[in-house]
Amino acid sequence: MATVSLTPQAVFSTDTGGVLGSATILRFPPNFVRQLSTKARRNCSNIGVAQIVAAAWSDRPAARPHSGGGGGRGRGVVSSHAAAASAAAAASPAAEASAIPNAKVAQPSAVTLAERNLLGSDASLAVHAGERLGRRIATDAITTPVVNTSAYWFNNSQELIDFKEGRHSSFEYGRYGNPTTEALEKKMSALEKAESTVFVASGMYASVAMLSALVPAGGHIVTTTDCYRKTRIYMETELPKRGISMTVIKPADMDALQNALDNNNVSLFFTETPTNPFLRCIDIELVSNMCHSKGALLCIDSTFASPINQKALTLGADLVIHSATKYIAGHNDVIGGCVSGRDELVSKVRIYHHVVGGVLNPNAAYLILRGMKTLHLRVQCQNNTALRMAQFLEEHPKIARVYYPGLPSHPEHHIAKSQMTGFGGVVSFEVAGDFDATRTFIDSVKIPYHAPSFGGCESIIDQPAIMSYWDSKEQRDIYGIKDNLIRFSIGVEDFEDLKNDLVQALAKI
Repeated sequence: MATVSLTPQAVFSTDTGGVLGSATILRFPPNFVRQLSTKARRNCSNIGVAQIVAAAWSDRPAARPHSGGGGGRGRGVVSSHAAAASAAAAASPAAEASAIPNAKVAQPSAVTLAERNLLGSDASLAVHAGERLGRRIATDAITTPVVNTSAYWFNNSQELIDFKEGRHSSFEYGRYGNPTTEALEKKMSALEKAESTVFVASGMYASVAMLSALVPAGGHIVTTTDCYRKTRIYMETELPKRGISMTVIKPADMDALQNALDNNNVSLFFTETPTNPFLRCIDIELVSNMCHSKGALLCIDSTFASPINQKALTLGADLVIHSATKYIAGHNDVIGGCVSGRDELVSKVRIYHHVVGGVLNPNAAYLILRGMKTLHLRVQCQNNTALRMAQFLEEHPKIARVYYPGLPSHPEHHIAKSQMTGFGGVVSFEVAGDFDATRTFIDSVKIPYHAPSFGGCESIIDQPAIMSYWDSKEQRDIYGIKDNLIRFSIGVEDFEDLKNDLVQALAKI
C-alpha cells in the first residue's frame, strides 16, 4: 500500500478537479470524507489516511458550499490548520496506536479494572471487563471495534523474530487470535474468575476441543445421563475411535462416581450443572475433591447457570464451559462457545484450536461482547420470572411435575442454594396429559417461540420428545424423556403476560 506523506500545508478536497494553491491535494470521491467521519473512528479496519481525514472532518467548522456549482453537503475544503493538526497528531505514537489496530508501539497496560479493585460486582464486570483498560485496540471509541482481518503485518523480519521469541506483542494470523475476540476473552475470564479463556465457534465445539486437548488416547472419562444429547452422541461415537472409554452415572449418584474413580484411570469428569433438560445439580466442591484425590480433572458445563448465577472455578472445578449462544450473548442472534480455567489447561485447548480451527468470527465476538453488557440484568430478570413461573406451574392442576432448582421439591434444591446465587431462566415441566395433549398445549401458546435453544431475551418453548429425540424412542425411554415433557426458556417479557399465555394454552387441553 502506498504511503501518503502529509505536510502542515496539506489540504483535503472532495473535488475531482482543480488545484488549491501549491499545497498537496488528496482527492476523494464525493461524500467520502463524511462517511469516514463516523466509520473510521469506530472501525479499526479503516486506518492510515482514513483516520486522519476523519479526524480533520470532525475538527473542521461547517463547510461553505462548493463555489463551482452543485454545492452538495460534504463538499468543501478542510482548513490547512485542521489538516496540520491532524497530521501532527498522526505522527505521534499515541495517534498511531489509535489509527492502527495492531500498532507498532508499546501496547496499553494489560492490568484490568478488576485488578485495580475498581469493579467489585458482576454487574460492573459484565459492562467493563476486558474493554475499559487493557484492550489492545487503542481507540477513543467506547465500544470495542470489530477488527475484520485475516492476518497481521510486521515492519520487518527482526520484528517477526522478536514476536516469535516473545519480545514483541502482536497477533499473527486470524486463527490464532483477534483483538476483538481477545477483549471478549478477558471479559469472560473476569466474570468466571479464570486465569484464561478461549472463545470458539460454538458451544459444541468448545466441548469437542476440550475433550480432544485434555483426554489422552486410551483415557477414561465420566459423565452423567442427563446432558445435552449432541454431547453424548459425540462421546459415544467419536471418543472410542481414540480408545477413550466412558462411565455414565446418574447426576446425584456419588457412589457410582467414586466407584468409577476407584476402578478406572479417569482423566476427566465432565458434567453439566444444572443439567439439560431436568436441571439436576451436582455438588461442585464435593466432586472436585473426589476427582482431584484420584488425579482427575473436573470440567463443568455451566451454560444453564451463566457466570452470574454460578462460578464453578471458585468451587474447585478445573475448567468451565459455556455455549455463549445462550445466556452469554443473550439475543438469539449469534453462535459461540468458550472454555475458561487455569492457563496451563486452557492453553492446551487453545493450541488444539489453533491447529484445528473452529474460529469465532470477530463480528460474532462483537455481538457477544455487546450482549454481555446486559448479562446481569437479563439473568436477574429471568431468575425472578422463572422462579415465579415454576411456583405457579407447580400449583396448576394440569401440570404433573415441575423441574426447577429453585423449588424445595427439586432433589438438589439444597445444592443449588449453596452454590448458586440464582436458579436460571429455564423451567422444565410435565403436562398432565399424553403426547397429543402436550402438542396441543405447545401449539396454543402465543408469546414463546416454538424453537430449540434457550437463554435469550425472547421466551422459547419446546417438546423434547419431538425437538431433540424424535428419531429415537429408545433413547427417550433410556433417559426419561417423556412425551409430555416441556422445556420452557423464559425471556425478559413480563411475568403476567407469560403466565396468562400459559393459562389460556393449558385451558385447551
